[in-house]
Amino acid sequence: MKFRHTASQLDEKIELQMTPMIDIVFQLLVFFIMTFKIVAQEGDFNIRMPLASAGGVPDETQLPPMKLYLTADSQGELQWPIVLNEQSFDSFPALTQYLIGLLGTESGPGSARESAEVELHFDANLRYEYVVKAIDAVSGQLDPQTGRIVELVPKIRFAPQTAGG
Repeated sequence: MKFRHTASQLDEKIELQMTPMIDIVFQLLVFFIMTFKIVAQEGDFNIRMPLASAGGVPDETQLPPMKLYLTADSQGELQWPIVLNEQSFDSFPALTQYLIGLLGTESGPGSARESAEVELHFDANLRYEYVVKAIDAVSGQLDPQTGRIVELVPKIRFAPQTAGG
């Protein structure tokens, strides 16, 4: 079988249709834009880390956290004495006076009062009024002469509770 090429067929040029090709390109472009998901970088948690200290030596003026222990009897009443860093106290005012002597009268930046911290340990069945009284005793007192509150320990945190006894 022989194909014959006529003159009319040789003169015809085959042209590519550009409009459908451009339509397809735009459809692909829209598809990829719509399915693109922006994902945060892995490990970028926006955490502010503390700056390294110059010498790496701890500050001697900063006090270590003080631990205050309150124990309860079976009725939830406070058992005396209360203990702060292995020192016993028979009343909350005595505890406050001890802290005033320990921390001094100076307050403000760089003082012992600014860096002082108390960790409060108490039994689970202790009545809350004693916990509040302990917080009052370590956090500050009212100055009778000026009528102003004198802050002692600004940072108080609660330790996990124990089972009582």
